[in-house]
Amino acid sequence: MRIDESAYDRRRLRQWLSGEARAEGVSRRDLLRLAAAAGVLTTLGWPTPAVADAPAPGPGIVKPLPPELFTIRGTNAETNWSALRDTGFHTPVDRFFVRNHTSTPQLDAADWRLKVWGSGLRGAPGLDRAVTFDLHDLRLLPAVTLDAFVECAGNGRSYFTSQQGDTVTGTAWTLGAVGTARWRGVRLSHVLRRAGLTGRAVDLQPRGLDDEYVTGGINLGRVRRPLPVAKALDDVILAYEMNGESLPYDHGHPVRVIVPSWVGISNIKWVGDIEVSDQPLYSPWNTDFYRLFGPAYPAEGSAPLTRQTLKSAFESASGATFEAGVRHRLTGRSWSGAGGIRRVDVSTDAGATWRRAELHDRPRTGSWSRWSLDWRPTQTGPTALLARATDTTGRTQPDTTIPNTQGYLFDAVVRNPVNVLAPARVWALPVVTVAAQPGGHV
Repeated sequence: MRIDESAYDRRRLRQWLSGEARAEGVSRRDLLRLAAAAGVLTTLGWPTPAVADAPAPGPGIVKPLPPELFTIRGTNAETNWSALRDTGFHTPVDRFFVRNHTSTPQLDAADWRLKVWGSGLRGAPGLDRAVTFDLHDLRLLPAVTLDAFVECAGNGRSYFTSQQGDTVTGTAWTLGAVGTARWRGVRLSHVLRRAGLTGRAVDLQPRGLDDEYVTGGINLGRVRRPLPVAKALDDVILAYEMNGESLPYDHGHPVRVIVPSWVGISNIKWVGDIEVSDQPLYSPWNTDFYRLFGPAYPAEGSAPLTRQTLKSAFESASGATFEAGVRHRLTGRSWSGAGGIRRVDVSTDAGATWRRAELHDRPRTGSWSRWSLDWRPTQTGPTALLARATDTTGRTQPDTTIPNTQGYLFDAVVRNPVNVLAPARVWALPVVTVAAQPGGHV
């Protein structure tokens, strides 16, 4: 089953405009006040850009975060791309990025329960029926394995400012808020049908078990975001393994939602309940957050974000140095939420010329492709490395991205400054030849 995402988006936008959007537990007045505090465009006009989603002190992350692997950004940890070189297709758990709204809960798998409830399940009219599953129940269902990237919608946000001069709010990610893993679990469709899904159901909303999120003086409750039932029945899984091991604490232990190709906020970690509704559902994470606001968008904002966009990254640090006259192997990865990667072009002279890179993985929707290119620089001095991907839908990364106030979905070609140094000198000692004398010693 393939959901018509554009129709879903249009429907959500119409409901928001008509006032049907009621984010559970949060009043519309509070949402508008929060939007204004976050620098989001509202019908009241253009507020001065402000810092939204201010990170709490300390990361609140369980696994080690050595500086050679991660850059700490408030409650989050961004993967350093240089740490991914030679790591293979899947991102190792010890260097997979972490996006937390609060802090990582350390839940006991033996005590974990998933409550599936709501008006979209079989039961008496007007009553919400609930069905509970534990981890053993999930493991009794047919298991599925899939390779999929998870990526924060704000990945690349800092480039809106550093490359385009735009003012945006939120965590200043470079390109390290993404990772690909092999996820194993059960199809969400199996769980929903076991719970008694009916044809009346239109939306479902997974909710995490991490702490309630408070920002701008407003308690937004636990992180949750609606999904259309059609998407849930298509390719969404409840994952309990990551790269062949039980989910680590920071990545959703014991069970998380994996929504292939969609923005990271859809992939709810530490899922504790799923509401299934015969009416549209809303939360702050699809009304004020994870929508596009700005001069290029309607005053009320775009429809809620669904699919991820197209990006490329080099497996090297910004400002890296290369020796002239020596062959270097440039490596990187490209990915798209709309399709697989069909080709990648690389420039080593700040965009003046381009060469086609060699792809090392077949195009797969919802996953990335690795690529490489040999480069023997001849001129010394500063330059920039650029990578430009084209996916199987025909979309190519643009030179610039239309800005939005919260800095989501940056997809432009990123300029990676590097420096080419003169060849290292090799110092050789002079060779002295001594003639042998008769009867003597050398």
